[in-house]
Amino acid sequence: MSDSGPEATWPLPLAGLRVIDCSTVVAGPGCARHLGDFGAEVIKVERPGSGDGARSLGWPAEEGGDSVWWKILSRNKRCITLDLASPDGRAALLDLCADAHVLVENLRAGSLEKLGLGPEALWARNPKLVVTRISGFGLDGPYARRPGFATLAEAMSGFAAGNGEPDGPPLPPPVALADEVTGLTAAFATMVALWSGVGQVVDANLLESMLQVMGPLPSMAAMFAYDQPRLGSGLPYTVPRGTFQAGDGRWVAFSTSAEPVAARLMALIGLGDDPRFETAAGRIADRDVVEAALREWVAARPADEVLDLCESADVAAAPVLSMTELMADPHVVARGSMIEVDGVTMPGPSARLSATPGRVRWAGPPRPVPSGAPPAWSDPPGTPAPR
Repeated sequence: MSDSGPEATWPLPLAGLRVIDCSTVVAGPGCARHLGDFGAEVIKVERPGSGDGARSLGWPAEEGGDSVWWKILSRNKRCITLDLASPDGRAALLDLCADAHVLVENLRAGSLEKLGLGPEALWARNPKLVVTRISGFGLDGPYARRPGFATLAEAMSGFAAGNGEPDGPPLPPPVALADEVTGLTAAFATMVALWSGVGQVVDANLLESMLQVMGPLPSMAAMFAYDQPRLGSGLPYTVPRGTFQAGDGRWVAFSTSAEPVAARLMALIGLGDDPRFETAAGRIADRDVVEAALREWVAARPADEVLDLCESADVAAAPVLSMTELMADPHVVARGSMIEVDGVTMPGPSARLSATPGRVRWAGPPRPVPSGAPPAWSDPPGTPAPR
């Protein structure tokens, strides 16, 4: 929800929570963003000069301005410029943390300690501070000091190896999946740590966050040395599953993870009387036959007819939409899934609370203007003065 309409007066559940965001790019700022969406006061610390790298990452929101990434990742945040390489900058950060609840950072392992800002130094000022540390591979282990980027975690996690066509290369996702998942993971873990009431370190990293979205595959590898093959959009344990092209060139996605749904689809495409396809095991054994029948059935009809027939038969199917098509989808429009804030259209908060929903009060603010003496603040119009 945006900061307009009657919902603007509703209480925000994390009001009073103070978060210092010293992280950069996507995963760390994403963690702080999720907390800010639900009312936390988030103070984004930027380096002097060019500011945070997300300001220039990808497409600008307006000509010569900050990026769309920045506007989303830094929404509901206030910005301050600090030079953490200087004594004054480090002292200012310690002052900020003295009455904060959370510090989010994603410097390479050991860097915070080299600055004299490690957890022990922070706890000396604020024993209950939760220090959320986001990295590529975790705070210990052989890879702890390696640079961490989403693509590397997606490659090492098994995701890329199992993604793609059987005769094609392994494919990382076309979005910063590991960053986004880690931001959510870190936000959840931060709230758990806060609930404990104890000052502690949250160790959230890209690689282990990706393991959490791989379902049973890590267990299958550890227990049975099983590596899932690349099957395009198929799955080894659900047949048929994937995308199929309709007669008008559009694509339709199908899922048969529930046996009743699979039975209804088999009946719809003319395989309902074949005993080979009555069970998941039978369909898996004759994957090629089942998928060929579905492919032929879909190709003989325009996509809208395919979808209408599937809906009438209570079969799980959906159109494959481009992002621009999704923006016009009647369900997305009716739900208000996208909101406009300060002239930027973006997704709303990650989940909806019935009594205390999150709210986007402003988009990522402009770069702080140096005032000649630290710190330099940048606040959206109408925000209260910093404490």
